[in-house]
Amino acid sequence: MIQGFKEFILRGNVIDLAVAVVIGAAFTAVVNAIVSSIINPLIAIFWKPDANGQIGITVPGFWGDVTFPISDLLNAIIAFLAVALVVYFVFVYPMNRIKERAAARAGVSEATEEPRLPTEQELLVQIRDLLDKQNGPASRA
Repeated sequence: MIQGFKEFILRGNVIDLAVAVVIGAAFTAVVNAIVSSIINPLIAIFWKPDANGQIGITVPGFWGDVTFPISDLLNAIIAFLAVALVVYFVFVYPMNRIKERAAARAGVSEATEEPRLPTEQELLVQIRDLLDKQNGPASRA
């Protein structure tokens, strides 16, 4: 049981995932700082923030005006897109390029297509034909 756990932990994808989580958590602070110090003031040029610094849409309600604060939503969307862009261009794209180069050096190209696996129906036909060959066609009723 301990050996299986050790193999699981030492697999590359588990370590890669742990590194990605740590880098993502650290990068989130950077993205939040960029959004709060650069993006929010740019948005405030076009929308006037309320007393709490929130930007939102105000709708008249039964007991007074109601403001739907969309600044937090905008912050979350911008932060997500920024993190996704950085992760793609810093991690995913270079790794894909490295894999392509390694495959090219090994003589494997993307044009090399793996053989298509037979469908269930094709397998059943093959089994039927083998049984017919083994037992003779007369054995089927």
